[in-house]
This record gives sequence, structure tokens and C-alpha cells, in this order.
Amino acid sequence: MPDKLSVAIVGAGLVGSGWALVFARAGYSVRAYDPSADVRDRILPWAEKSLRELADADLLDRPDEVLVRITVHDSLAVVLAGASYVQESVYETVPAKTEVSQAIDALMERDAIVGSSSSGIPASKFTEACANRGQFLIAHPVNPPHLVPVVEIVPAPWTTPEAVEMVVELMRAVNQVPVRLTREIDGFVLNRLQGVLLNEAWALYQDGIASLADIDATIAHGLGLRWSFMGPFETIDLNAPGGVEDYAARLRGLYAGMVRMPPPGPWPDAVIAKAAAERRSVLPKEGLAERRAWRDAILARLAAFKKSNRLAG
Repeated sequence: MPDKLSVAIVGAGLVGSGWALVFARAGYSVRAYDPSADVRDRILPWAEKSLRELADADLLDRPDEVLVRITVHDSLAVVLAGASYVQESVYETVPAKTEVSQAIDALMERDAIVGSSSSGIPASKFTEACANRGQFLIAHPVNPPHLVPVVEIVPAPWTTPEAVEMVVELMRAVNQVPVRLTREIDGFVLNRLQGVLLNEAWALYQDGIASLADIDATIAHGLGLRWSFMGPFETIDLNAPGGVEDYAARLRGLYAGMVRMPPPGPWPDAVIAKAAAERRSVLPKEGLAERRAWRDAILARLAAFKKSNRLAG
């Protein structure tokens, strides 16, 4: 892999723009494309603001030098020309992913690798017809990727081992934390874990056990404090005198009868409407963008803390 390869960003909304920052701050040349002129117009102003915030959090030096590495284009062919790696982040449906994958496939450099930001749709669902399908895989980030470093690397059945190794190496080079899956599974790892938590959270709310605010507080001021720097297995390993075996011996029976299995099915429309009304009473819809900016500022400070305490991946 070249020391500083050229990266193409295809689909430059919230996730794609975050990816542009990931690669540019690591010294890579980034060309971004989105079919929407409105989206293209927002990329650089948003990137400039975000880079300043990273600098203010002591996570970045010389933000102006990073910004000049990002260019925005209205042509897919232009951004793919010479690109060794392509990060695709278009709308997550099989038809949209199929269409963009085939368009990339027709224009990409012969040796380029394509990572999709799909959060749950396996690459086999939209890359089978690609001539270069062995060079396509999932590279699923957490949003926003420039502040949350985990990236799930998921090969399709036909993805070459060399492509997987290249993307794992690249993600480490840009200070992300690659999580390698051995094979495809719907939802991958992150959203399967999140899905269990969300299903139970919705059920607790639907049954009137606790309010949205109290359920959120349980995570934000309880489980989430530990989970911000250790995973569930290390957590339980430290939560019993004899480690993970001791914890399992004490509590596996409790957990076996506690969580709803099988999953309860789709979240009911009426419950979603009630939850939405409760959330909008706390945060009007027009305040969502400002709250996201607040979230990102907190994540930046948390990332700085983890970095200074050698807790980063």
C-alpha cells in the first residue's frame, strides 16, 4: 500500500464528510463526490468548522493544512481517477448501493479497493454483478467516523483476502480501530449488539417500566461510563472476584431468564409515536442539528481524554 494514497469519497453526507476528515487529517489526498449540489456546497464549510473544533480539543494541529487536502467535485469519474481506495457512503438501500457500486465498478482504477459504509446490508447483496467484486467489502464506521474510531471490516464471500488486509492496514494507518469479521452476518457486530439493547429499551418503555429519560440515564450515567473505555467481556471479567468464569457462574441463570427471546418484532408504530412526542417535548426538531453539534463537541473532549490517558484503540 502506498504511504499516502489518494482516497475517493462517494456520498458526502454526514458519514461521508466525516470520512473525508478521517483521511485528510492522516495526510491523505481526498476527493469527495455527491450527486446533490446542496450536499457538495456544505462539505467544506462543515469540514472547516469541524477541524477547528478538533484543534480546540487538542486532537489536531494545523487544521488549515488538513482542509486543503479535501477537494469537492461534481463528477464521479473525476474523484475515482487515480484513487487507490474508495469509501462509499450513499443512502442505505439495496437498490441505491447496487447502482452506485456498479457505477464505481465501471470507473475505478484496476487495483482500487472499495469500502461501503453500509451499517447492516452485506456487500453480497449489492456487489455480486460487479466485474471487480473481489475488491469490494464493507467498511462500516460509527457516526461520526472522525470522532468514533471503530470500523467493521466485513468481506463478501468473493472479497479477496488481500483486499481485507489492505483495508485493515489502511484503517490502522488513519488511526481508526478496525474490527474484522470472518464472514457476513446481517447487522454485523455493532448493530446486532445495539439492536439487543434497543429492543429491550423499547420494550421497557412500551410496558411503562420507565420513561425515555430514565432509560437513557441508565446508559449515560451507568453502563455507558464503563463502555466508553472497555467492552462487555472485560466489564464482567472485572465485576466478579474470580473473573469472567466467576461472573458467569453467579449470574448466567439470571440473564437467561431476563431478556426477551426471541426478539419482539418490529417496534410498534404507536409506541414510536409516543416516544417521538416525548423526545420532541424535550428537544424540538429544529434543535436537532444544534444538539448533534453539542454531541460532537463532547465526543471530541472524550476522545482527547482517552488519547491523553492512552485509552484510544
